[in-house]
Amino acid sequence: MAFDNPLAAAIAYGLGINVACFLAFAWDKHCAQNRFWRVSEQTLLLLSAAGGTPGAFAGRWAFSHKTRKQPFVAYLRAIAVAQVILLMILSFPEGRTAVWSMIQRTVG
Repeated sequence: MAFDNPLAAAIAYGLGINVACFLAFAWDKHCAQNRFWRVSEQTLLLLSAAGGTPGAFAGRWAFSHKTRKQPFVAYLRAIAVAQVILLMILSFPEGRTAVWSMIQRTVG
């Protein structure tokens, strides 16, 4: 399904990645309790970095999972801080222009 509206696409992506991240934490907790093959911390952090940070924090809270595990907690917090800073930068037209310019220079 294609989205003609960028806002609708962003909302759909945000919901999807957060649900996926939340479910990954749920599955990892289930696997930990039943001695099954676990979801790697790298995968959990990648889902968070891809936009699923709210889902990660919700999953940690809902399942009391990965709440004290270091350095995982520090990495997750660093991802959250970086995302907040990026959102703050993108909330201003000058910030959006600068980020877009940086992306264009990087890509080609």
